[in-house]
Amino acid sequence: MNKQLFQDPGNSEYWIDTLADGTAVLIRPLRADDHERDRRFVSTITYEARRFRFIAGLSGGLPSLDTQLMPIDSHQRMAYVALAHENGQLHQLGVSRYAAIPGSHNCECAVAVGEQWQRKGLAKLLLQHLIAAARRNGYQCMVSRDLSGNYAMHRLTKALGFTARYLGGDVSEILHELDLRA
Repeated sequence: MNKQLFQDPGNSEYWIDTLADGTAVLIRPLRADDHERDRRFVSTITYEARRFRFIAGLSGGLPSLDTQLMPIDSHQRMAYVALAHENGQLHQLGVSRYAAIPGSHNCECAVAVGEQWQRKGLAKLLLQHLIAAARRNGYQCMVSRDLSGNYAMHRLTKALGFTARYLGGDVSEILHELDLRA
């Protein structure tokens, strides 16, 4: 993770990170005015990627687009967006999110990266920033519920120190857990 952290006058953190292919990306908290760009981004994710990343919500009405899940409260709900200029336009490349799990000191996370931006380290960068925010906000554990066939997510979470286990007797889903107190 590039250590370039910037603060703007509105006290909103952001980073300029470099992907494995040399592309510079802006990573910052998702804002309410990003809603339309985020909606367009999620609509471009392939069916298979939606199935892996969102498990439910295959019909296009993905829970991540619900305005209630926009990060208005950066403690209970947080999201980081990755942006880059392409052909003179600012485009969303990926997004990571966490939401508090009610009644616990845990949060659940998800990450999605556009097809052409995968395998460049972007998902790892997005999750690293999200993990740091969850730690700052006092969460003890971050979890991700994923389909067992999502090998890319298994490799990513393992690289970031998550443990993995099947959910009960169901081998179709895996629960990845990261102890944030470490």
